[in-house]
Amino acid sequence: MKEGYELIYQKPKTLRKKRMHYCPGCFHSTIHKLMMEVVEELGIQEKTIGVCPVGCSVFAYDYMDVDIQEAAHGRAAAVATGIKRMHPDKIVFSYQGDGDLAAIGTAETIHACNRGENFTFIFINNGIYGMTGGQMAPTTLEGQKTTTSPYGRDLKKAGFPLKMCEMVSQFEAVAYVERVSCNTPANARKAKRAIKKAFEYQMQGLGTTFIEVASNCPSGWKCTPEESLEWLKEKMFPYYPLGIFKKPEEK
Repeated sequence: MKEGYELIYQKPKTLRKKRMHYCPGCFHSTIHKLMMEVVEELGIQEKTIGVCPVGCSVFAYDYMDVDIQEAAHGRAAAVATGIKRMHPDKIVFSYQGDGDLAAIGTAETIHACNRGENFTFIFINNGIYGMTGGQMAPTTLEGQKTTTSPYGRDLKKAGFPLKMCEMVSQFEAVAYVERVSCNTPANARKAKRAIKKAFEYQMQGLGTTFIEVASNCPSGWKCTPEESLEWLKEKMFPYYPLGIFKKPEEK
């Protein structure tokens, strides 16, 4: 029992020894650990460069022991493009929330995918602006209440929530697209496998890889961590189904 416990809570060497600032129940810390486990397992710590813009993950460089470049709000894809083109031998990823990637950064995201830039998007979709006060995001669900949609999202005024995986998987130059979550241990293991595949496909030079994490935001959703997991299951997953939307053809 002790060995299993130690294995679950073992910290990868690529994760710094620093207490994370994320709210209780938030998936950011889990995704950080999964990503750094993958980096350690692939032996690419010295070759990995992350790009983190404005959002809850703005201090990711405090936790991930890899090179990380900050980017202006929404511009992570543009910065990642520049880094990857200058250093094609590096493993580059952007780590972005829905307000960043799917709102102010929509143009950068779409055009990077259309060009097939050979880096990996790690997209955290919690359906809300988590850091700046809980406002409605492009991914906020119909009827979902936020600080800027106190009566719930009105589709006639705000349009439909954006489905980024479904959107970017249509581009010819995008190699791999998968939506995952961390609401259960089994799903967390699937999320880690997806991240590992994305990095491996990038190392093979196959094109853009895009991992979306259907996440929670207990603070923004005004609920407990346990209640947020139920919301994910009952509300988020039906609209944002988990699964692979695109993968390289078998040769």
